[in-house]
Amino acid sequence: MDTAQNPDSDHKKTDPPSSASAYLDPNYWNQRFSNEEHYEWFKDYSHFRHLMQSHIKPNSSVLELGCGNSQLCEELYKDGITDITCIDLSSVAVERMKERLLSKGYEEIKVLEADMLDLPFSNECFDVVIEKGTMDVLFVDSGDPWNPQPATISKVMAMLEGVHKVLKPNGIFISITFGQPHFRKPFFHNAKFTWSIEWSTFGDGFHYFFYILRKGLRCLDDEDSIEKIQMPSISLYHEELEGEDYIFRTNIEELNS
Repeated sequence: MDTAQNPDSDHKKTDPPSSASAYLDPNYWNQRFSNEEHYEWFKDYSHFRHLMQSHIKPNSSVLELGCGNSQLCEELYKDGITDITCIDLSSVAVERMKERLLSKGYEEIKVLEADMLDLPFSNECFDVVIEKGTMDVLFVDSGDPWNPQPATISKVMAMLEGVHKVLKPNGIFISITFGQPHFRKPFFHNAKFTWSIEWSTFGDGFHYFFYILRKGLRCLDDEDSIEKIQMPSISLYHEELEGEDYIFRTNIEELNS
């Protein structure tokens, strides 16, 4: 990511871990957030702002899962969306985010230490839930992407069930991810959920996926329509990816088999 894309690029850069499994270790994140001021997974807001603005109204109540040290909530606030709650499992991330937001005058943004697998909110209390790269962490030790391990399935379903629960009727879940539709569809289309599914892509060379799931709007032909959509071409070069994004690549070679 160049300086124009990342205004905080002059801060100390965090080296990628030797293995993606480190992303499952809470101690890794606490140590990282203690030293790192800002990092954006899967491109910064400018790359998908047009997609966000198409789906979020200024008066929407928004929950961001796994905020880390991203500036996403700040960018949404600048766009007039002020009812924002951010959560993260890392106490270090939460405290540093609170300090940063207060220093910039964003007192209205709430930041809480919480587990996205066990959301501490009442039913139907948010208009929009956003995750940006957070769900991808659950897949780093999933094994075969076509047949994930039971532990992975359990965690992903716990997350999605919690999101579905806290969304208001007609609420929207936005998932920004590397996860291609043929890997995400079995989870999103589970019979427990009532949301419709659509997506867009953004990025140069390598596509990032921007899923929009609308609660209560699922129809019988949703699954059939998803099968008919042409998959975008995928670049195989790590150089196309920014920072650590390549670590979340899901067996790209299999996409061309």
